[in-house]
Amino acid sequence: MKQSEHFSFGNETEIEDIGGGLKRQMLGFNHELMAVKIWFEKGAIGYNHAHRHSQVTYVVEGEFHFNIDGVTKILRAGDSCFIPPHADHGATCPTGGILIDTFSPAREDFVEGLA
Repeated sequence: MKQSEHFSFGNETEIEDIGGGLKRQMLGFNHELMAVKIWFEKGAIGYNHAHRHSQVTYVVEGEFHFNIDGVTKILRAGDSCFIPPHADHGATCPTGGILIDTFSPAREDFVEGLA
C-alpha cells in the first residue's frame, strides 16, 4: 500500500461522494494508520458492518446514534468511540454532521484506485 503526502489541504483534497448522503475525504494514511473525514447529510445512515480494523471515531459536529455490538449511544461534538476489530457497528445522523474516523491498520478498500 502506498502512503499519502505529508501535508493535506482540505480545499485541495478530493471529497468523494460515497452515496446515501455520505461524503469521504482522506486525511492521511500509510499501511499502519488512516484518518478519514466523513460528512453525513441529515438523516444519513452508516449501515451496520464489521471489519478487521481497530477504529476510533471523533464527532466534529452533529448528533450521531452509534450502535456497537448491539449497544446504542448518542454522541455529539467532542465525543468519541472505540470500535474493536470485527465488532458490528453503524451510525445514524438525525441532524447532519461530521466525523473523523481513524483506522489501524489502514482500510485498503478506501485507497483502491487512488492515484
